[in-house]
Amino acid sequence: MIPLFSTFQVREADRYAIEQLGIHGQVLMENASYQIFEIVRDKILYLGLAQKIGFVCGKGNNGGDGYAAARHFYNFGFDVTVISIGDESEMTKDCLSNFRILKQLAVKDQRIRIISYQKINSLKHLKDCSIIVDAVLGTGVSGSLKEPYDAIIKNINEIDAYKVAVDIPTGLNGDTGSGEIIFKADLTVTLGEFKKGLFIHDGYANCGDIVKGYIGLGFSYFDKFESEEYLIEPEDVFKHLPVKEKNIHKYTAGKVLTIAGSTELPGAAALTAMAVLKSGAGASVVAVPFDAKNYIYKNNTELVVRSYGKKETSYLTQSSIKDFDEKLSWADVIVIGPGLGRQMKTQEAIIEILKANKTAKVVIDADAVFALSDKKYSSVNLKNSILTPHIAEFAQMIGKDITEIKKDIFSYGKKFAVENKTCLVLKGAPTIIFNSSGDALINTAGNPGMAKFGTGDVLSGVIGGLLAQSKSIESAVISGVYLHSLAADLLMKDFTVYSFTAADILNNIPGAFRFIRDTFA
Repeated sequence: MIPLFSTFQVREADRYAIEQLGIHGQVLMENASYQIFEIVRDKILYLGLAQKIGFVCGKGNNGGDGYAAARHFYNFGFDVTVISIGDESEMTKDCLSNFRILKQLAVKDQRIRIISYQKINSLKHLKDCSIIVDAVLGTGVSGSLKEPYDAIIKNINEIDAYKVAVDIPTGLNGDTGSGEIIFKADLTVTLGEFKKGLFIHDGYANCGDIVKGYIGLGFSYFDKFESEEYLIEPEDVFKHLPVKEKNIHKYTAGKVLTIAGSTELPGAAALTAMAVLKSGAGASVVAVPFDAKNYIYKNNTELVVRSYGKKETSYLTQSSIKDFDEKLSWADVIVIGPGLGRQMKTQEAIIEILKANKTAKVVIDADAVFALSDKKYSSVNLKNSILTPHIAEFAQMIGKDITEIKKDIFSYGKKFAVENKTCLVLKGAPTIIFNSSGDALINTAGNPGMAKFGTGDVLSGVIGGLLAQSKSIESAVISGVYLHSLAADLLMKDFTVYSFTAADILNNIPGAFRFIRDTFA
């Protein structure tokens, strides 16, 4: 896994380099700026963009990185336009030094234009640039952007150009991944180490491609910091795949009971229970209302169906539980929730099942998560459970405003998982896994085409199937979340983000397994 760091930890690296190693701040800035130049130049050459580049530079060290990088692009033959925000008297020492060097070059060569920002009209000079670089604020700022920065970033975002952020897009909180007005980058060159806020929520949406730049301090320096946030890599998935013994049979390969579906939503049960089999479990039994069983039989010959209730039964109730009661103790894993519906009687039945469970591990999804809303989860032992809500379901479950949670998702997710000794799989773009130890693991696969009905049902089944085989909650969620997204990514060879469905992802789960095995075995 790739560790992520706080903005404080990265700033501490700068301080250590200067105060303990004696590396001058100007040297660090030169190293950083040349890394920015090399990474962006290679991207520009690959994309075939015109060699006209614009920089918007602030008065701090982030601006200094921008002024220095602008010089490197000039030396390489680019036409350079720089919008300078703030007077020389306001600039940090190292920023001022690089500004003055660039200013002297501009006097001698018209290929460098430096425009002092006066009002929003100053940004018109960027209109003919094919690349715009944001070197305005960096990591030292938190909270909403104020004038003139909010107007500057809004205006730049409307310009048609390839956009690059230096270290972190202006307006983004590098720790929480939140912000209001944020520079929308196609590429972010982050300096020193990966900041955790770049990979979630507004960071995920606004950073574009993220590349790490070297500042002259060995990356091993960061080994002394303990990380609690990580990016999942494909090799991690391979390590967590369950081992298939030669003498395995269908019952030792993992037994899963899926309690899902209703007359209105029978497909959710089918998707989930089939995903259990596609992920390698040996036995998949699905409990559905009597009224939905024919749908399951007709479309899924591999599943064992245990119907409950009578002919008119269309959703789960407490009185229905007796019809599949013995399967609750039979199962290694219970997957509960997809398509059950939100009737009060169904919610009561879900709570009863969760309270009565003594031996099986449980994957709690969708309508079962809803049954735990408004802190009803406190009445249930979640120790051997995996909860898979999206952020709106999570907000309703813990009784908090979704906007408040988005501002500090790491804190809320960790607090819930640690206090309840459970595993929280917070579905989204990206999906974040919070384990009971207080770590946050960020999924690095997936694409926008997954935002469709049914994809969460498939995920629940994949996690349940893997959990039944490995018996390890962490192994199941790491491999399950990634494989589910990888299956969607592999579909992009023949589909677009517009056209594939949850069933396509389900049918491509074997392809995701093969990709991982072929790559790392």
